[in-house]
Amino acid sequence: MNDREVPVRYLITGAGSGIGRAVATLAARAAESEGAGQARLALLDRDAGAIEAVAAELRGTGAVCLPLAVDLSDPAAVGKAVEEAVSAFGGLDALVSNAGISSADPLEDLSLETFQRTFDVNTRATFLLARAAFPALRESRGAIVATASISATHPTPPLGMYSASKAALKMMVQQMAVEWGRYGIRANCVSPGPTDTGLTRKSFGDAEDAAAAANRRYREAVSPMRKIARAEDIAEAVLYLAGPRAGHVTGVDLPVDGGLSLTVMPLTGGTPGYRLDEIAQEATS
Repeated sequence: MNDREVPVRYLITGAGSGIGRAVATLAARAAESEGAGQARLALLDRDAGAIEAVAAELRGTGAVCLPLAVDLSDPAAVGKAVEEAVSAFGGLDALVSNAGISSADPLEDLSLETFQRTFDVNTRATFLLARAAFPALRESRGAIVATASISATHPTPPLGMYSASKAALKMMVQQMAVEWGRYGIRANCVSPGPTDTGLTRKSFGDAEDAAAAANRRYREAVSPMRKIARAEDIAEAVLYLAGPRAGHVTGVDLPVDGGLSLTVMPLTGGTPGYRLDEIAQEATS
């Protein structure tokens, strides 16, 4: 793949729902609209039923799909999945490492098991995927895009290990950018803010739950854009970084948070429009 070609051979993790599903859907559309031919999508998720459903839907658009049920905490399974994708498609143009997990555990209560699994899925899996895909990406001069989080930059109690694992992921991707740039491989992150996905439904996505609805209104009130992101908003940023329009972009962490990460000083300084009493009033009106 050269700098002007639209990537068509993707490996996407967490593709059974949320951001991963949106990336797969938009990648299939992009290949068609750009006249690049059929998208070839290796779709990874731990939920076999969900990934089969996504594959069936996207095959209806003309995409060639390889659904793979994979536990990303299993190193052998990760390597095998990459091998299957490369064999099926004759290579890879883009690796989208999107799958992640979180747990709400104060550090003093955090178990070693939770600590380890969080890093295994959120950090180590991207390394294992990228290392296994390296020969194919070197051949195609392809791209790696990982889903980090604004929590990688801003500590987010009680998601201590989530924040730490995403911070480590961001640095690891930058390391890839520096070491592998000589081979034509670009490596970048997107960092979503609050986004509507299955994982966030209980927190702020369930309109029928009073606590979730109140939390949503508050989160919208503190965001400059006054809204929660859609999965498609994040997916569009992923496809930009994976594609030819970002052909000279590597090692970046692109916040896709509606400007939320810019509000620390306005909130703490009581800037008009960001005073807590005004936010509370907006959130309840």
